[in-house]
Amino acid sequence: MIQGFYETPDGTPEEIYCGMKRRQKKRFKRNKKEYSRLSDHIGFLPLVMVSPADAELIAGGSEERRRFMDVVISQYDKEYLEALIRYNKALLQRNTLLKSEQPIEEELFLIWEEVMAQTGEVVFRKRDEFIRKFIPIFQSFYSYISQGKEQVNLTYVSQAREASLLDVLKESRVRDQIMGYSLRGIHKDELNMLLGDYPIKREGSQGQNKTYLVALKLAQFDFLKRTGSTVPLLLLDDIFDKLDASRVEQIVKLVAGDSFGQIFITDTNRGHLDRILQKVGSDYKMFYVDHGTVVEMPGGKSGRQEEEQ
Repeated sequence: MIQGFYETPDGTPEEIYCGMKRRQKKRFKRNKKEYSRLSDHIGFLPLVMVSPADAELIAGGSEERRRFMDVVISQYDKEYLEALIRYNKALLQRNTLLKSEQPIEEELFLIWEEVMAQTGEVVFRKRDEFIRKFIPIFQSFYSYISQGKEQVNLTYVSQAREASLLDVLKESRVRDQIMGYSLRGIHKDELNMLLGDYPIKREGSQGQNKTYLVALKLAQFDFLKRTGSTVPLLLLDDIFDKLDASRVEQIVKLVAGDSFGQIFITDTNRGHLDRILQKVGSDYKMFYVDHGTVVEMPGGKSGRQEEEQ
């Protein structure tokens, strides 16, 4: 069971609960009232997390980069989330037909292909719009952290850009039946991550890869802050690993400012935290975790302490 207590910008308290029992589905509640659908909660408390697991955005398959787009857009656009859910359901139904060993009438395929085409066009259009707006924000963060040493870019590739999705699905149907799954559609979209004119996956050093990922996530935070009505929470988990001193310093300057709202930072190197906190003008608390036990450490800072001084 996980439970959190939050306060919205207007001072309204919010209680969020997530629980799971063996052989039962997860349960999500807001202020003790269970959500009928988990999708109703998405975007209510926007959150951006930077962690070592983000390395899969570069090293992993295209599904990791599609998930990145889906997570960001779904937090501010309910129409996108609904279209994505409907597309994936129709995709599952079409794949079931493709696997059938019995002859399937064309009308049955068309039912699901038309849903995929309609919802897929929505997903494509909104992904394309998001990436066009996101690129300059991402490039700005990367340039700041690297101090202009490298140029980066993102390119969004989709079969929906080439032709009508319905035509694409119809033309691919025979081959799809041979393979037993859908080879074409927006579920095959790709987000190319470039260092200069080449894939960073192939050309980037460890430090460049880490800079790329941190810049992506800070740009995600900034984009959601601009787009939504609620400033996201920012979680930074061991973000300084594999970065040289100059890039660490640039990140410290960024997160120590007032533009990032509430931040949670974890690090195994106390020195990194001390360097950040020396530059922070806001209140903070420090905790130490030892074998699962969380202990508040002395040395935190609060507005009350400053008033007493």
